[in-house]
Amino acid sequence: MTPLPHRLDRTIVIQAAREIVFRYFTDTERWAAWWGAGSTIDARPGGRVLIRYPGGVDATGEVVEAVPPERIVFTYGYASGAPIPPGSSRVTIHLEAHGLATRLRFAHEFADAAVRDEHVQGWRYQLSLFANVVTDHVHSRADVIADAWFALWAEPDSAARRHSLAAIATPDVRFRDRVSCIDGADELVEHIGAAQRFMPGLRLERRGHVRHCQGVALSDWTAVGPNGEPRGTGTNVFVIGPDQRIESTTGFWAPPAA
Repeated sequence: MTPLPHRLDRTIVIQAAREIVFRYFTDTERWAAWWGAGSTIDARPGGRVLIRYPGGVDATGEVVEAVPPERIVFTYGYASGAPIPPGSSRVTIHLEAHGLATRLRFAHEFADAAVRDEHVQGWRYQLSLFANVVTDHVHSRADVIADAWFALWAEPDSAARRHSLAAIATPDVRFRDRVSCIDGADELVEHIGAAQRFMPGLRLERRGHVRHCQGVALSDWTAVGPNGEPRGTGTNVFVIGPDQRIESTTGFWAPPAA
């Protein structure tokens, strides 16, 4: 390989454990999930890398190094030979634990500065897409987690509330809405009990699917009274950690219809 003096660097944090993140560099099905149908990887030294871009553009390469779950290195070039031929640039991806999440350090080395600059936005986009693909998998149960949260608000037994909350939220979970500024699971359990005394029989029901993006989830809901009549609607914003537990929730009541 010719000298590669020009380097493109990028660092992102992905809300998933690095063991999970690394699988997207070793498993062909997961690799294709963020590159496109037909993309493949053989994640061992000398293994072939194939990336199928939309429009029939193929990039190919060869794995140079693979150290699970820490690092993978592969060559990169285009099957057509332009703007860089196969084997003429090198990609290094290094994964570090960042709390429960993963810091991904990316480097792409080139022989030519102009070619490097042409790839800046492409990698910015592709790594952002990658972060979403991984976290969509990690948080595939977001609907279930939201339903469990809403069910807490109708649970009359304090011990049962505490047990259910521990299964879906961190001990220091935070809750905010227009009448709440709550820190910690213990206070939240008591706060829900107080809400039941002031709004007896009220329950929250999720409306539609939870929308999720990299650890932040939006869930619409309807507040239903004891006779089944709707009392209002709103949206909750959940911050869900890499361990699939809620770190914070903010609730928004929708304005009454005019």
